[in-house]
Amino acid sequence: MSERSPPQRLPPMNALRAFDAVARCGSILKAADELGVVRGAIRQQLAVLETFFGIALFQRDGRRLVLTEKGRAFADSVGIAFGILARASAEVVAGARRTLRLGVPSAFAVWWLMPRVGELQAALPEVDVDIIPMATVEPLARHPDLDAVIMGGEYRPASDITAIRFMEDEFGPVATPGLAARLDLSAGVDALAGAVALTSRSTPRLWDDWFAESGHAPIRFARNREFEDLLLAIGAARSGIGIAIAPRTAIGEDIDRGALVAPYGFIRRPAGYSLSIRGGDAKDAAFVRLTEWLVGAGAGPLPLGAR
Repeated sequence: MSERSPPQRLPPMNALRAFDAVARCGSILKAADELGVVRGAIRQQLAVLETFFGIALFQRDGRRLVLTEKGRAFADSVGIAFGILARASAEVVAGARRTLRLGVPSAFAVWWLMPRVGELQAALPEVDVDIIPMATVEPLARHPDLDAVIMGGEYRPASDITAIRFMEDEFGPVATPGLAARLDLSAGVDALAGAVALTSRSTPRLWDDWFAESGHAPIRFARNREFEDLLLAIGAARSGIGIAIAPRTAIGEDIDRGALVAPYGFIRRPAGYSLSIRGGDAKDAAFVRLTEWLVGAGAGPLPLGAR
């Protein structure tokens, strides 16, 4: 009779929790606040984990801790594992109805998803879709508390994460008619040099992406104003204090009623929007219906002013 090999030893759970929190939060201080412990306890648990494996999972970059290549791969797997445990625990105490926690960029939730949430709920009648707005959108692997995440722009899914593209995206500079006339934006892109560029921390590269994808050389703006979220940057554009880059779905109604103009039109961003789900959920009936609904809704008619 052959002997069974002993089960593989797992790292201590407290060390895994500390590692996951630091990987997601990006700092020991934030991880300590999240877990309700002192910073020394987090450092101790990280040391326990690195001793367990015999390799470094983080490296110092000035004052920041940065994941090593193996650390990043392990962080993705730990996030997935905690997500599976969290959802399994929820199902143990859940009633007849199921809840899917869907992380969504806050601006996208307001201008595209929420006006359609009734249709979404009708497509998943036995599932409650809990929409979680995200000011800073991060990959699903870093959010074990979420079941799926909608991502905009280029995104390369991690191992065990599937990304399904469901909608194209178009974007371009928008301003009030008065500001566009005052800057004479109809004269060409060079007129942007006299403008205040409105940006957001949640989508910091939109202007860079627009210059690159439109084929125009980057412009040095008169000034830059940064806001926490894209919604705020678009709101500032509506007030006339500057020019923002906006997705066409966000401002179609503003253009229809003349509140905003898009002096250079809109250009397509092929990456569009994708739904990220865990590999193990790809054949789950609820996720299949969610994906089918998003693909169908994403192929629907565009706002009139954005065509």
